[in-house]
Parts: sequence; C-alpha cells; structure tokens
Amino acid sequence: MELENSESPSKCPEKIQSAEQTGFPLPPKVLGGAGAELENSESPSKCPEKILVAKQTGFPLPPKVLGGRERNWNMNEVLRQEKKYLLNMVDAQKLCARLSQVMELDQHNGANGYRIRSLYFDRINDGDFMDKVDGMEQRRKIRLRNYGAEEAFAMLEMKQKEGAYQKKRSLPVKRKDAAALSQGNYTPLLAYGDSFAAECYCLMNTMCYRPRAVVEYRRRAFVAKENRIRVTIDDSITATEACYDIFSPTLCQYPVMDAFQGVLEVKYNGFLPGYIKELVSGANRSEFSVSKYCLARSVGLHYQM
Repeated sequence: MELENSESPSKCPEKIQSAEQTGFPLPPKVLGGAGAELENSESPSKCPEKILVAKQTGFPLPPKVLGGRERNWNMNEVLRQEKKYLLNMVDAQKLCARLSQVMELDQHNGANGYRIRSLYFDRINDGDFMDKVDGMEQRRKIRLRNYGAEEAFAMLEMKQKEGAYQKKRSLPVKRKDAAALSQGNYTPLLAYGDSFAAECYCLMNTMCYRPRAVVEYRRRAFVAKENRIRVTIDDSITATEACYDIFSPTLCQYPVMDAFQGVLEVKYNGFLPGYIKELVSGANRSEFSVSKYCLARSVGLHYQM
C-alpha cells in the first residue's frame, strides 16, 4: 500500500508544502477528503482556471464550480394538472402567509421570491396564440426561459395541453446557444444529442417558428411532496415585443397587468389534498384562463388589427 493512501493530513504537512511549490495536485485523502475528487469540493473563488477552460472549450461546468443554480443537463418531463386564478395583492400576501405554514418554500425563493424571464416562440401566422384564444383542446407553446441576466444557461421548454393535463418538457441549453435561438437560429440544437432537442429543431424549422415576445415577472413558489404539488403566485408582469435578448440587463418592458393583481397557479399530479384545496379556496380569487403570452401579445396584435 502506498504511503500517501495511509497517511492522514496531519502526518504529511511536507507533502502539502511540496505540492504547493510544484503545483502538482495531491490525492484527495492527503488533502483531507474521504475519496472525493478535488474539483467537487472547490469553491468558485478557488478555481478561476477551470472557469477559463470551460469558457474556451464551451463545455459546461458543474454547478458548484459555476456558483449558480444546480442544474441537471438532461431533458426533464412532467405531466400534471394546472389551475389558474386571478387575485389581488392583498389576498396574495395573506395566502403566502398561510401556505408557508403548511408547505415548503421553493429552494430558489429569496426574501421576495425570484424573477423569471421567458421568450415565447410562435408560428409565422401566430397559430399557437390563436389556438389558445380559440380554446383548442390540444395546443402547445415553446419558450426559452432563464432566471436572471447573469445565468450561464437557459431552459428550452415545450408545454403541451392534453385534455385536463399539461405535459412540460425542458432542456438546459448553454448561454451562447440560447442567444442564437433568440435570433431565430435553431442549428445549435443539433449539437445536443437529445431527442427533445431534435424534435424542437424540426418543429421550429418546418413550422416557421419565430421569436415573438418576452415576458418577465416575480414568482413566489411553495411545494409539497404529495403528488408533486406546486403553488405559485406571480406578479409584476411585464413584457416586450421589441427585443428578444433574455440576457439583457436593461431590457425595456411595459406592464401587461394591473400592478395590484397577480396570478395564482396550482399544479398537481393526480389529486389535490384537502388542506391545500381549502387554503386556495379560502382566497378571494376568480378563474383565469388567459396566458401570460397572450397578455404580452395583446399590445402588438391590437395595433395589427
């Protein structure tokens, strides 16, 4: 057995000093780890060279090195029911206080929730918009979403309504690829060896999808383990049809909803437990069927008519 595998960090300070002088890395056990690799324990401030290499090669780094949201770089799929309601901000605050007592806060929630910015794509004849307005049973929407202008990735998502259920598939894409998609260039999707990326590439090219509108809002989210339940309250909803750069820190937008109103969304798989149904029913709310994308298009389509 080699000496460095049996010695503890306290017994080999000369090895650590030697490694610092030569620049060669030491085995994890000499450094004090339990067999874990060095790069999984380093903080972003200790590995600028790794971030530089990643920028030069284009390969994504693990979230712990990037210092951002933890992200699984595979396609994710969920199938659930969704209910939407309109409520005023006074009732929204009261509902948030009640939900926080029986549900867990989303891990990304800050003191005031978190921001979401989405770029929506539509067919050249606004077919997805018209399907929503006409209430078609089977319809889809394609969007590119991020959670801040500083993020290193964006989520390519497709939502499909199938009767009472909504199927959502999402795939993380690199920032530079997301920028290309926002300009109507879908070729970068071919580099993602994923069937969902290939499906989006074919669909968005053959059906002439083009960027249409950016929507941004604040979200406060609550989750429960039963039936993958998620309750969200969105407010401060703004949009633009003039610029599609979702990474821009100075994106000029206009409000598309009354500042004193918000959107309550209840998402669940199977059935909704009685205690959550009672809390939601106790709020003064009304059924809301208009999507945020339709709200964003209301200005531009109004002037086209």
